[in-house]
Amino acid sequence: MRHWERIVAWLDDHAPSTRAVFAPPEGPAAVEALAAATGLDPPDDLRAWWAVCGGTADLAFAEVLPPFYTPLGPSDSLRSWRLKERFWPGDPATEAGTPTTGFHPRWLPIAFDGCGDALAVDLRPGVLSGCVVEWDREAGEMLKPQWTSLDEMLDGIATALEHRGALGHCEPLVTTDGRLGWRTN
Repeated sequence: MRHWERIVAWLDDHAPSTRAVFAPPEGPAAVEALAAATGLDPPDDLRAWWAVCGGTADLAFAEVLPPFYTPLGPSDSLRSWRLKERFWPGDPATEAGTPTTGFHPRWLPIAFDGCGDALAVDLRPGVLSGCVVEWDREAGEMLKPQWTSLDEMLDGIATALEHRGALGHCEPLVTTDGRLGWRTN
């Protein structure tokens, strides 16, 4: 997955402390275990990302995904999905990308923030199936998709890092100890 490779190369050069906490990929068996347990088939771009990104070791924070999200590998995605079951909406019959209250059972978590919020790939049916949504645990809702696909998200992040430019309301910031963060405006 070329956009993730761009991000990792940038981290190697500019934020080595963040890069150091990433775990190796878990392999196809972990993705298949997640698919079997959830009944959801991860899309090709998510499978490709998980083939090169295993999340972080021991869920260490690595806020690579703005504004403060750390990638999850497939095993931690499954754990997160199971923890969010208590937040599932009463009426799950909605289309991909539409606002919803609760954490939808057809979302696969791909990143966490340590406070219960999540980025997830929306696998509900519809034209936006595969979009990336941000779920706010405190508000208990998702208002709109953040990106139309995982590939679009990773390309936007890589481009923002490479050009030290803004991505939405966030700009990359590297601390003196080599950690990536995102300044919000």
